[in-house]
Amino acid sequence: MKAVIIGSGIAGLTAGAYLAKHGFELTILEQNPDIGGVTGGFRKDGFYWDMGQLVLEGFGPGEQVGTILEELGLMGAIRTVRADRTYVFPDITIRPPEVYAGPWWRKEFLKERFPGDRKGLERYYKMYMRFMNLVTIARQAERSSGVSGLLKKIKLYATLLPFVTKIRWSAQRMAQSLFGDPKLRAIFISILADFVVRPSQFPGLGIPAVNPEPAFDRRVPLEVSSTGKQPSYRFIEGGCRVLVDALASAIRRQGGSILTGIEASKIRIENNRARGVQCADGGYYDADLVLASGGAREVFADLVGGDHLPEKFLSRMERLPLMESILMVHLGINFDPRPWQRDAVCYYYRTYDVEAAVDHLQKSLYHEGEDGFLIYIPTFFMPQCSPCGEYAVTVYTIAPNTLTHGTWRERKVELANRLLDYAEGIIPGLRAGATQKIILTPEDFRKGTHLRHHAFGGCAPVMGTKGAPHRTPVKGLWFIGAQSESGAGMNNVIEGSWRAMRMIFKELGINM
Repeated sequence: MKAVIIGSGIAGLTAGAYLAKHGFELTILEQNPDIGGVTGGFRKDGFYWDMGQLVLEGFGPGEQVGTILEELGLMGAIRTVRADRTYVFPDITIRPPEVYAGPWWRKEFLKERFPGDRKGLERYYKMYMRFMNLVTIARQAERSSGVSGLLKKIKLYATLLPFVTKIRWSAQRMAQSLFGDPKLRAIFISILADFVVRPSQFPGLGIPAVNPEPAFDRRVPLEVSSTGKQPSYRFIEGGCRVLVDALASAIRRQGGSILTGIEASKIRIENNRARGVQCADGGYYDADLVLASGGAREVFADLVGGDHLPEKFLSRMERLPLMESILMVHLGINFDPRPWQRDAVCYYYRTYDVEAAVDHLQKSLYHEGEDGFLIYIPTFFMPQCSPCGEYAVTVYTIAPNTLTHGTWRERKVELANRLLDYAEGIIPGLRAGATQKIILTPEDFRKGTHLRHHAFGGCAPVMGTKGAPHRTPVKGLWFIGAQSESGAGMNNVIEGSWRAMRMIFKELGINM
């Protein structure tokens, strides 16, 4: 069978690796000159930068993505190193202790600083243990069948019962029920700013999911009980480009073709079945199966068209809750920044009011770095990403797609310098010591992705909503990627492609 994939981001490459492995005649079309999308990173004059702090969840052996890489025979091609992250608030810093203090050191640390919330912290960590058990059983059940699968599903429902009364709670309500101090609440919901989702919009039971203890200390063991397991957080040695190249090589070894500089202009549909992809250069690729990634609105409104889709489906695609974009400054500096920032990944939160900060962003009111930013220094764990004696540094913050005053093109340098003003409050001399400086604005990302609204992480995880479904109303047409029902995050996008392939193979009678 012939298969065409539109887009060579991590979703398209994962799906392509499965299709090539199972003997499909595969063509991947990439509109840009290079593959990988935002996962591909880039190099310049001896420096390598990922597109952000790609500390990845679930890439260890037997974990969410690790299992998929094992199935594709790629675990040996990718070396990972466990990692953690530091959170810096206006008057509290959460950093792994010099001497390991056990798997629950963060709980004790927070009890000392918020003594009035000791009982709430105990309740939270009890919920955390149950949640990790639940997630572990759910993943086991998804990959099981027959009697084993049935037993795991029964166990899953039994583990879910204590959460039933809180399923409809928002993160804001959950945090308020647990903690009296608003600063402690902010510590557990601050990461929602990355998703540009207000705590009142995010599911409360998702709080443990975005606060796994191994993310705060690489030494924390992954087992929380005989049943539950926490995800590890890892850097890929050599950067995420290594993963992109490994997937692409696997596709090509199996006879698949990846074409760059080819822009899809239309998905040809006959009798409600996808038949191929028409390209802007006049080329045409026949297909029995078409998988599209990227923007849901662009794929369904532009490449498919309203004539082939129900109005209700198109309306839903237009209403998808998308994240906002990002302002990113990549630097190559000629001095060691460790005296000022000793950790590779540091989140600098400058406000405790996450609800208001996100609300402003959703209204295109840009904080210019005042609400917070992140500094990522990959050279600390990956010396090969910069010349000897120099350091790759990325400073970035969430930013709205459009500005209320002026355009990103007009204000690019001004707003990058404003962000660096805040960053130099942490690491002095960043600009003076910079031998390289590359600024990427939401407008740059929109151009690179061909999206009308650039959502850096894809669909926002808003309660009661999902991204575009993998199975579309058109037969033989499937949708994957960060704007699909897989959810945001590289781990979820990769697993989403695996789920889509499982559905496709089941329809075709292929044993995955």
